[in-house]
Amino acid sequence: MAFQMLGVAVGWQIYAITGSAMYLGLVGLAQFLPMFLLTLVVGHVADRYDRRNIARICQTIEGLSAGVLALASFGGWQSKESILLIIFIVGAARAFEGPTLHALLPGLVPVQIFPRAAAWSSSAMQTATIVGPALGGFLYAAGPAIVYLTTGIVFLAASVFVALIRIERLPLRHEPVSVRSVFAGVSYIKSHREILGAISLDLFAVLLGGATALLPVYARDILVTGPWGLGLLRSAPAVGALMMSVYLARHPLRRRVGRSMFRAVAVFGAATILFAVSTSFLFSFSLLVILGASDVISVVIRHSLVQIRTPDEMRGRVSAVNSMFIGASNQLGEFESGVTAALFGTVPAVLIGGIGTIFVVMLWMRFFPQLAEVDTLDR
Repeated sequence: MAFQMLGVAVGWQIYAITGSAMYLGLVGLAQFLPMFLLTLVVGHVADRYDRRNIARICQTIEGLSAGVLALASFGGWQSKESILLIIFIVGAARAFEGPTLHALLPGLVPVQIFPRAAAWSSSAMQTATIVGPALGGFLYAAGPAIVYLTTGIVFLAASVFVALIRIERLPLRHEPVSVRSVFAGVSYIKSHREILGAISLDLFAVLLGGATALLPVYARDILVTGPWGLGLLRSAPAVGALMMSVYLARHPLRRRVGRSMFRAVAVFGAATILFAVSTSFLFSFSLLVILGASDVISVVIRHSLVQIRTPDEMRGRVSAVNSMFIGASNQLGEFESGVTAALFGTVPAVLIGGIGTIFVVMLWMRFFPQLAEVDTLDR
């Protein structure tokens, strides 16, 4: 929830300072670069040390970073450079936090019910994604510093909650560091074509079809609304994702899951195309709901495939590579959206991305037949 609140405040403030879609893209790039640079280090750390402590440290760093943004806004010395620097630090912390938490989850539940657990985990995250942007948008009316201060408090609360986790199966195996062990996660994914196909499909679909970075432009210039409208638009995909994740938790996908993933990504692309040309707030909100619902199907399938089919002693390294892919699709996708919007305009950029997503689906069905042939999420 804190990260989503932070996204609303940073996006609105940096666009207000610069008036440039390019800087919205640079925010995404600032989050992606540390994830890309630290991927191999993150995996080894997550497999060698207590994953709870890693997550706590990262969330504390994120809370302190939000506090610095609050001080800068209170003091009136906030600038586009200071925002990008702090977001880079937050991105470095999240580079460690994400894979660590993903690798921690399989040790908390039996493998037989992991797909349901993944769906419930997704529903909890989507609930926060709904509440966070909406709360951030409404609090922004009192100033960005209030949003950042609240965000810092919530990040620190998260670190306390992680400390309360009790788990017996801690990662105690310390494999010697070597070139082979460092790249073990990459090698594992390359040797399992269905996992490689699922991860790369999600990467290119969101990389091309992600319109989230440009929502401040849509809210302010196309749909003519304020920070509250931006908060609702950012929450809309999570509304759809929450409804779908709750459904999947109660009615998990049992057969033909590979083809279900391809269909879901195709719907994601179609919703993006329609959103690109919409000028109605309600219609745009509805399309983002559909976009989120289709996306969570892909997320649950990918997450379950990666975690169920990966040995525990390698989950940190595999999850790190997976998170780098996902970070590329989200943060680097925001950078791509900002660049194409600066070159071609906001609407053409989102339209091109939606068309590209559907094209990727057709290509991946040909390149990764192993993914299309996946019938169940069991081992």
